[in-house]
Amino acid sequence: MVMTKRAMPVIAAAVVALIATGGCTRIRAHQGYIVDNQLIEGIKPGVDNRESVEGTLGRPTFVGQFDAADWYYVSRSTKQLAFANPKPAEQTILHVRFDAAGNVAAVDRQGLEKIVSIHPDGNKTPTLGRERGFFQELFGNIGAVGAPGMGGGGQGPQ
Repeated sequence: MVMTKRAMPVIAAAVVALIATGGCTRIRAHQGYIVDNQLIEGIKPGVDNRESVEGTLGRPTFVGQFDAADWYYVSRSTKQLAFANPKPAEQTILHVRFDAAGNVAAVDRQGLEKIVSIHPDGNKTPTLGRERGFFQELFGNIGAVGAPGMGGGGQGPQ
């Protein structure tokens, strides 16, 4: 089959269009624990202990920082379009608490409501307090050192 001069630009445009639209596909990703609802529902407070939970669900994603009696299983699915930032589509945080004897005390399940959206404000961080200019910062302490009631300005040893 011989290509004509008119068919070449049409084929080239079709190839370019296929490559361009291939970059706009939706990307789905999963991070963390793979949730199995039947296994999670099988964990019962007062019945299971650390060993049975680890045998059923596996090792936790992380253990509580302040108390080793808290185990967390975190699962998140995200979606992303081309070069945009990924957005969470689903999230599950399974919190298993143990009592002092190592038995399950409670099983809590939370979702997307735990995600916090942080929006930086330009090049500076807003703070509470007084607004001070450059010269106030530079000369603000003049006279404060050794002033009565400010410490450091009292009588020396006698």
